[in-house]
Amino acid sequence: MNRFLSVSISPLLVSPLLVLLVVLPISLFAAPESGLERASPASVGLSEERLSQIEEVMKRYIDDDLVPGTVTLVARKGKVVHLEAQGYRDVERKQPMTTDTIFRIASMTKPITSVALMMLYEEGHFQLNDPISEFLPEFSDMQVLIESDDYDFGVPYRLEAAKREITFKHVLTHTAGFMNQYRDGHLALFQNRKRISAGDDLAAYIKLLAELPLGFHPGENWEYGPSTNVAGRLVEVISGMTLETFFRERIFEPLEMDDTYFYLPEAKLVRFAAQYRPGKDGKIELADAPTTESRFVAEPHAFFSGGGGLVSTAADYVRFQQMMLNGGELEGVRLLGRKTVESMFTNHTGDLPLWLRGPGIGFGLGYYVIEDIGVAGTTLSKGTVGWGGAFCTVFFVDPAEQLIGIMMTQVRPYTHIDIRQDFQSVTASAIVD
Repeated sequence: MNRFLSVSISPLLVSPLLVLLVVLPISLFAAPESGLERASPASVGLSEERLSQIEEVMKRYIDDDLVPGTVTLVARKGKVVHLEAQGYRDVERKQPMTTDTIFRIASMTKPITSVALMMLYEEGHFQLNDPISEFLPEFSDMQVLIESDDYDFGVPYRLEAAKREITFKHVLTHTAGFMNQYRDGHLALFQNRKRISAGDDLAAYIKLLAELPLGFHPGENWEYGPSTNVAGRLVEVISGMTLETFFRERIFEPLEMDDTYFYLPEAKLVRFAAQYRPGKDGKIELADAPTTESRFVAEPHAFFSGGGGLVSTAADYVRFQQMMLNGGELEGVRLLGRKTVESMFTNHTGDLPLWLRGPGIGFGLGYYVIEDIGVAGTTLSKGTVGWGGAFCTVFFVDPAEQLIGIMMTQVRPYTHIDIRQDFQSVTASAIVD
């Protein structure tokens, strides 16, 4: 089934006699959903013809029933040059994708949580090398699980005291040693522990996490996992607010991110995308309908996951990342100082391998950082930062080129397709200045 539809923003061509009749549409074009200025690709050094290849690439995935639909956004030099919706946000209901569709952004929550914690760093509450146990004493005296061939009573591991305390920097860089909840080796321990129940909050989750041993000594490895939930809890303890309140009052309202939430209000369900999974033949099938039963909508609204709880739009998310690209400021609103952003965009993990991203890439404070474009096999610049989400969303920020790319769709798992990589390479190929 061909599900290709396209909804895009394009310049309005009007005669002088019609100017008075089209004031409102012209105003909307000048200030698209993101609120950022709209510009032609050529005016910021991008080839319109090459940029149009994004549409063709997305169309192939949609036509092959690998994704339901997409929203893609490209901004350069602070101006949106591409914002396009294709396919469906809800295949079953035949609801077309629109540029204001709301998506589960999952781990694209992590940079926002990291920024929140660094805002508190700038207020003098901690240093990066301080132990988190000063605020979360449950992480004092941690034990580390050491695999062993000496099977004592059938247990293939032993425990030893951690060589050092977990620091804020460890938490922000995924080097704290927290066990991964989905990789072999650590999975059984996670499954055997009591899980949080409906109504539990982030504090309850952190308490359970602290009862687990670490998977390695802090600072000695990189392991993707629950670190950013710990960062979120640190925001709560230091600020005295829930993570949801901090985000809303300190980030979303100042940046006018009006469609970003931990739990989507029912009034906005009409714009919420359905989530899909690959079936046996790889073609998509419904996994989570955009209804009040979705966990991103349903009560209770108690657990605010700093690691992956948000829903948002491409237009909202570009405002956040444009703020970062600007050195911590957007439209007169400053959340961070320029030097703090520079630190966040710097590799803090040395040559520790990042299994999730591959070689040539390090990790900053909440973002991956491209260190070697040849080894990484990318055409994005050295120093490009970014991340993605579990439902196949992705973003990148290339400071050298003043370029932001965002691609949203809703498929999990997505490792059988290269739509995120294709979006990045096609976008970078449009740079011609």
